[in-house]
Amino acid sequence: MNNVRSKICGITRVEDALAAARAGADAIGLVFYAKSPRAVNVQQARAIVQALPPFVTTVGLFVDASRCEVGEILDALPLDLLQFHGDETPAQCEGHGRPWIKALRVRPGDDLEAACQEYVGARALLLDAYVAGVPGGTGQSFDWSLIPARLSKPVVLAGGLSPDNVAEAIAQVKPWAVDVSGGVEQAKGIKDAQKIDAFLRAVRGA
Repeated sequence: MNNVRSKICGITRVEDALAAARAGADAIGLVFYAKSPRAVNVQQARAIVQALPPFVTTVGLFVDASRCEVGEILDALPLDLLQFHGDETPAQCEGHGRPWIKALRVRPGDDLEAACQEYVGARALLLDAYVAGVPGGTGQSFDWSLIPARLSKPVVLAGGLSPDNVAEAIAQVKPWAVDVSGGVEQAKGIKDAQKIDAFLRAVRGA
């Protein structure tokens, strides 16, 4: 059995958060980006966070949010980790009093080791598919061979993962963690408990 961690992102309902926790997810993601079909407000997020059992990490996802906007969310919610999915500089990611990860949309020619050095304070890099004008949640995968075998930061692999391909992704990339959203949904923002269970079984068996 491997020890690859897992995050179910784009949670909008308490029942989906509980399904993820029961299935063995290490983390759930809450999207604070109004343009996303998986966005939640503070009231929704609070209900989800309060319902979770212990030892499930709560991740807040932001896209080019102001320091004030992030601060307001953190004042209202006990989030464990921040995920920055826009064009934030290292300085914009720092200083919120929480550990954070930086999401990058991978294209051929990207120097991912240089990004590790630039975002030196990040706990990990989350690597997602590049789709012009869309900061994430596209449901598309990318060429995993673009990821160097050895990076100086842990890799969280995202982008188009599903119960059908996550084992192959883990075998090829050997990431620290995998992150799924659309691959375990019945509709945007509405998770499917059976798909979550199948995804996490595939992760554990990879």
